[in-house]
Amino acid sequence: MLNAQFAKVAVPVPLFGLFDYRTGQYAAQLKPGCRVEIPFGRKNLVGVVIELTDQSQLAESQLKTISRVIDTEPVLTSPQMTLLHWAADYYHHPVGEVFFTALPSLLKQGQTTQVSGETIWQLTEAGVQYSADDLGRAPKQAGLLKLLQQTPAAMPAEHLNAIFENWRPAMQGLEKKNLVSKTERPCLTEINTVAQSAPVLHEEQQQAVDTIKASLGTFTSYLLQGITGSGKTEVYLALVETIIQRGQQVLILVPEISLTPQLTQRFQQRLGITIAALHSAMNDRQRLCAWNMAKDNQVQVVIGTRSALFTPMPGLQLIIIDEEHDSSLKQQEGFRYHARDLALVLAKNLSIPVVMGSATPSLETLNHALSGQHQYLKLTRRASRARPPKIELLNICNRPVEHGISDVLHNRISQHLEQNGQVLLFLNRRGYAPLLMCHACGWTTECPRCDAHMTLHQQHNRLRCHHCGHERPAPRSCPECNHEELYSPGAGTERVEQALLTSFPDVTISRIDRDSTRRKGALNDKLEKASSGESRILIGTQMLAKGHDFPNVTLVGILNTDQGLFSADFRGAEHMAQLIIQVAGRAGRAEKPGEVLIQTHHPDHPFLQTLLHQGYEGFALATLNERKLAHFPPFGYLVILRSEASTKDACMGFLTDARNTLPAQQAVNHYGPLPAPMEKRAGRYRAQLILHSQQRKPLHQLLSQWLPLVSKLKSVNRVRWSLDVDPQDMY
Repeated sequence: MLNAQFAKVAVPVPLFGLFDYRTGQYAAQLKPGCRVEIPFGRKNLVGVVIELTDQSQLAESQLKTISRVIDTEPVLTSPQMTLLHWAADYYHHPVGEVFFTALPSLLKQGQTTQVSGETIWQLTEAGVQYSADDLGRAPKQAGLLKLLQQTPAAMPAEHLNAIFENWRPAMQGLEKKNLVSKTERPCLTEINTVAQSAPVLHEEQQQAVDTIKASLGTFTSYLLQGITGSGKTEVYLALVETIIQRGQQVLILVPEISLTPQLTQRFQQRLGITIAALHSAMNDRQRLCAWNMAKDNQVQVVIGTRSALFTPMPGLQLIIIDEEHDSSLKQQEGFRYHARDLALVLAKNLSIPVVMGSATPSLETLNHALSGQHQYLKLTRRASRARPPKIELLNICNRPVEHGISDVLHNRISQHLEQNGQVLLFLNRRGYAPLLMCHACGWTTECPRCDAHMTLHQQHNRLRCHHCGHERPAPRSCPECNHEELYSPGAGTERVEQALLTSFPDVTISRIDRDSTRRKGALNDKLEKASSGESRILIGTQMLAKGHDFPNVTLVGILNTDQGLFSADFRGAEHMAQLIIQVAGRAGRAEKPGEVLIQTHHPDHPFLQTLLHQGYEGFALATLNERKLAHFPPFGYLVILRSEASTKDACMGFLTDARNTLPAQQAVNHYGPLPAPMEKRAGRYRAQLILHSQQRKPLHQLLSQWLPLVSKLKSVNRVRWSLDVDPQDMY
């Protein structure tokens, strides 16, 4: 609306609704989707203009005026705004926080959309020849010069910050001496490689590609279920090539940061084009750069984690969601959206296809495929001549087990190493041991802030809580009785690594978990060594289970299956089945046959027997039948109102008050308030009120009536609370 008097503005605050402002002198400049600076309370905030109007329900004297217009053109496109409005309504989340989720951090701060390249420093010819010893009176300059002489590549500020403090004056001194030069490289390095030729697709792959290509330009949702190693990525590549040839764009969502570099590299090598990556390991400038290039149609392929869904892509014609079952696609804090579900909404709005790929699809997606809501495409054989691995349950009852490894598994490891195979051991537990215990009085390392034990990390002699981050030195004797005999039952990845280093001293062993990959670049280094076969034994957590291709792995050992057999979460068995199948799929992906050993004390457990003899599909169909009887998702709908507070009474009191304000709705049941499965975390008590309905519509109608009442409760000021629509875990 040209020269409108008022603007409805989304503000990043936890309040529902938009805020009206007078447009004043900026009336002619404003457009929906532009950022503005606005007075809000006692401070100025950045907001996004959502609507321009000549009417306001408030008197003009009550309204403030926009302070400044930041953008001449919208930073949010019309398709983005439509999606964000839908998301705010569906997830019942404050619209301002939803809209700001879609913006890169620098834009949230009100900075310009233009981003310069990264400043880098490198040696001049004089600097290469110059001796750092001649800078004796300038030790910082000497240190910088030595570093640059030892590092042939140019050094960005980010790397220098990690090594030196207050290094810029010394660097300026080197510049004046003409020993180093400062330049700026493009914010996204262009790739000028020759595209690799694509392999010939097998019949099932080609059929999947042809089917999806035929639907380009229309909304169709596909489940592409392929066994591990069946070549789903080749299907993606063939589709992306088609999109690129048409001059259009494609978005690829992956669940984990660890998958992004490997997938990006593979796509760049095959396609020979620049690809924009978007994930939380990038700095703010890098993210804004990739965001801008996608918005300006300067890159055709964007690969990223869940927030990449909100990247503006004017030429978007296809969305691919890899490992669609992964719970990492659901945001667990703040605006709790599911990227897979929002991708389906976006694709429908744009009339484009969306492909969801997985060897172990979520039961919701699988049920929709079986009922015809998604088209069901299957890849039932491996892409190469490789055969699926042989899976065996290993009963470890009454067997010798040292440091988490049974005698049988230890012998198999030796055999595979002698045959030049590579071994992968999966243990979903970091650290050395899950706790320390006193042999005399039974004292254990309980976290003072959580209902959990602190994990022993022996390498640093520290106890750490993996839930809240609290840590302290490991005691030498029992704090309760001063007994010096402390022991550490159970095993983590660090303990398994140490044990295998003793057993196989001449073998290169690589541990891949959050502790061993914290240093920048460490994960890529470890994955490269794993892929090349240099690391003969791989030990890791879930980071190793997802999407990686290790062609030399011939043996996979799963060490701690039992902890997933008795989960309090109704999705626990589903997640455990997906994890086992995904980890098992790392074995025998090339010419060498593979085998999988699953250690368990419960080899006759129905869950393991079904998975072993009927595969993931047999397990999934049996579990779907159980869910149907209980009216659990996907045959029912859940919402959790969560609260946390410094006292248990405040936590439960708020939820009791909230329950008492529930409008009457026969189609919706409620359960609780109940303590959370982990009642205390990070020093705060946690509880939840669960709403359940067999129909989505009455549940959302109730939420629309109920949440305004909840936000006005007196007890609301004593707690932090959140609403989780379609929760992916019950914790």
